[in-house]
Amino acid sequence: MSLRAILGGSGRVKKSSKKSGAKRSSPSPSTWTSSLPRRKPGLQRGKSSVGDEDDENDLFNDKLDDCGLVKALATDMNLRDTSQVILYIRNHMFSPMPEQAAGMNSTRTVEVLNYRKRLPPIVTISHIQALLSSPSAVEREIAELARAGFIRKVVVPSRGNIGETVVLAADYEQMIEDSTGLDGKTKNSLIAFLKANHGVQTLKPNALCASEIDQLFRAGFLTTHHTGAVHYGNSSHTMNLYSRPEDKVTLTSIDNVSRQPTGSLGAVGGEGVVHKSGGSGAGSLGMSWLDTGATELRFAVPGNGTFLKLLSTALDHLVSLLGKSRFREAPETVLRDRWDGGAAKEEVRYAAKRSRGEFAGILPGQTRKWRQFYGLSFDWILQEAVGSGLVEVFETRSVGRGIRAL
Repeated sequence: MSLRAILGGSGRVKKSSKKSGAKRSSPSPSTWTSSLPRRKPGLQRGKSSVGDEDDENDLFNDKLDDCGLVKALATDMNLRDTSQVILYIRNHMFSPMPEQAAGMNSTRTVEVLNYRKRLPPIVTISHIQALLSSPSAVEREIAELARAGFIRKVVVPSRGNIGETVVLAADYEQMIEDSTGLDGKTKNSLIAFLKANHGVQTLKPNALCASEIDQLFRAGFLTTHHTGAVHYGNSSHTMNLYSRPEDKVTLTSIDNVSRQPTGSLGAVGGEGVVHKSGGSGAGSLGMSWLDTGATELRFAVPGNGTFLKLLSTALDHLVSLLGKSRFREAPETVLRDRWDGGAAKEEVRYAAKRSRGEFAGILPGQTRKWRQFYGLSFDWILQEAVGSGLVEVFETRSVGRGIRAL
């Protein structure tokens, strides 16, 4: 006989079960509790939460006080001429790599550093004008320095303000010397031509031999521009770097291709179509396309397309961040935090939070600033946006400087 049978079952106290047929009596609708709300006070309807999204993103429900525009954005008082500004812009383009809690592994860190190294040492003219107080004086000084052979002006047609760039002549010659796509004869011929012709932006077809011009195209030091096309209107703030084929100023536009016979070479862009579209290759059908008088050879900087793509996407992103505010304006500190993506800062209080295991912001490597823009500095892109005419900076006297999208 088991022990449970001897003890006569469990000694626990059991509640008396209610009858299965019994139902809980519902309160009378006439009582005062029927008028009370049936939902929790903390919950809100979806309609009101959607309407409050703009208020959550916009900390200031009113327009900022405008006490006058900021004439010059330069904070370093030693910046007095164009040559100093060019070096200053190049040295402050990117934020330094985070020493700890970067959120990037070693492979991503090497990728960011190599990307920065591959960018050409060019600076837009509009960026220089934003740092100095007189744009007309900047234009005159750039013209004088170009005639003296100290700098070279490189213009990419149909790219707006960001397409007008300058590069130091010494840096440009160093790029020619370091190029692996040019032989020694071509390097010497090009450097000799540049030293003898200060300030020129185009190259005549008979200035160098065909083989040398072919190498310069392949290495990215020459591009072609068709001067007989019509310029169309802009379709974005940054001149739409990747515009439609019919909007490009080239021989491959739809207006030109549509008039060619079906099945002919001209119906697909003609001979040397890569060059006419702004490509850097020399083509496999020879150099006879240079015979046309409407095509000119322009000096270029290898890697300029990568620079323009980074710049245009960063400018569009900065303007979109201002679009989150009701009046398309925000204090500089708020816009800086949006650009940084709420990344963890290196201040003492944030370090103390991290030591306690508390949330102190996301890691820099997880933000768009580092994932897409490789650590592009906020001050640098703000100066570029001001020079391009996309935003303006003004004084508020209450919350510091304000930034407004135009």
